[in-house]
Amino acid sequence: MNALANLDSTGAALKAWLIDHAYPLWWSLGTDRREGGVHERLHQDGTPTGEARRSRLHPRQIYAFALARSLGWNGPSDTVVRHALSFYQKHYCRQDGLFSPSVDSNEPTLVYDQAFALLGLASACKVMSDRSLQNQARRLVATLRERFGHSEGGFKETFADLALLLANSHMHLLEAALAWIDIDPSGPWFDLARDMANLAATRFVDPSTRFVLEFFDSDWQPIEDPSTQRVEPGHQFEWAWLLLRWSVRSGDIDSRTLALRLIDLAERHGVDRTRHVAINALSPNAIVRDANARLWPQTERIKANALAAELTGESRYLIAACEAANTLTRYLDVPLRGLWRDTMNADGEFVDEPAPASSMYHIVGAIVQLVTPSVTCPS
Repeated sequence: MNALANLDSTGAALKAWLIDHAYPLWWSLGTDRREGGVHERLHQDGTPTGEARRSRLHPRQIYAFALARSLGWNGPSDTVVRHALSFYQKHYCRQDGLFSPSVDSNEPTLVYDQAFALLGLASACKVMSDRSLQNQARRLVATLRERFGHSEGGFKETFADLALLLANSHMHLLEAALAWIDIDPSGPWFDLARDMANLAATRFVDPSTRFVLEFFDSDWQPIEDPSTQRVEPGHQFEWAWLLLRWSVRSGDIDSRTLALRLIDLAERHGVDRTRHVAINALSPNAIVRDANARLWPQTERIKANALAAELTGESRYLIAACEAANTLTRYLDVPLRGLWRDTMNADGEFVDEPAPASSMYHIVGAIVQLVTPSVTCPS
């Protein structure tokens, strides 16, 4: 079987797993019918862990279930979206329109959580066609600009100037902006996406190594402390996928070039060729820092390489996407179908731990990229 046929076959199997097992399980067991909202994690027998729930979990599940109908699930996907959105708005939305990271009001408000709020609102808007969600998202962006905006571009992570600045939050703002562009073409989304793509090229990429770094000081200078600074192969792939989408939407050739370079670097330095996994972290000079491999970097490797193959027609991206998709199936091979393992250790064994609901957002995104191509692949 050639790489394309293998990828098509694996994509079809993953889609069937999602429709037949994952969506039904996370609707029946992952949704909290008594207290509202969705459970943070499920034990491997399907029972909820009962732990406190982060706010970001809810927009991630809204995103995952908002795509369910288009993927072929005939279950109550709209009900799940409304259920999660209602709980999210009631318990995490502050009076100023920002979203708290948890129900504990003492925790600092983070830009990261606002990025997922924007993605969740866009996903819900596609299902519900509710203009009030569009207006809410516009107000949220305006509040971000006003209260978190950095004089040199981008956003401070918190109200406090002493907090580190994070590339990751800006990556998810790019994701949210891309989700909103077609829903609300007259809104602030194209400008937001362009700003985030420009920041990736001018601030986040280390000019010596060409990796996207994670942490910056208040002047947008990379943190040099080796115990803090890191490179995450999963984020290299995720940035690449988003920048490729932006390049298609905007015609920005430089973003496409950067994205393909990020994929090549992540494949060269961030993939363990023995276990066939994208590992968790490198040091900025490409030394392995965390050889464990969580589930989510595997999904981002799928998305980036599958889209790169589609756009370029180059077989190396197709082969990498195929390997990553086959790897993902290993994480999903658990006794209760619809759950997953979250972490593979350096020895290739999976850690026995609950399945985090937040991973569903990554899994669904990867499957969508596999089974619903974005563009026509060159001949």
